[in-house]
Amino acid sequence: MPSISAFYGIIVYLYFMDNRQHKKPHIHARFQGDEVIVSIPDGEVLDGAIPTAKMKLLAAWMEIHRDELMADWELAASGELPYKIDPLR
Repeated sequence: MPSISAFYGIIVYLYFMDNRQHKKPHIHARFQGDEVIVSIPDGEVLDGAIPTAKMKLLAAWMEIHRDELMADWELAASGELPYKIDPLR
């Protein structure tokens, strides 16, 4: 489960071969003890939650980096190491 980015206390992960349970390209994001799983194409929360303010930051970051996230998803889903993505600044 490589970390692909970190900003404002949020750490974003992609799991290897993680395409069975949620059936959609998605990321895992953690903030303190909370975790949320978010669909890459549409930003839908698939499971979990993080504080609202942090979720807004995550959504903005995902919008900026959607193409990179999809490329990384394809790599991770096939068992390859995804690339790091710039944090939200």
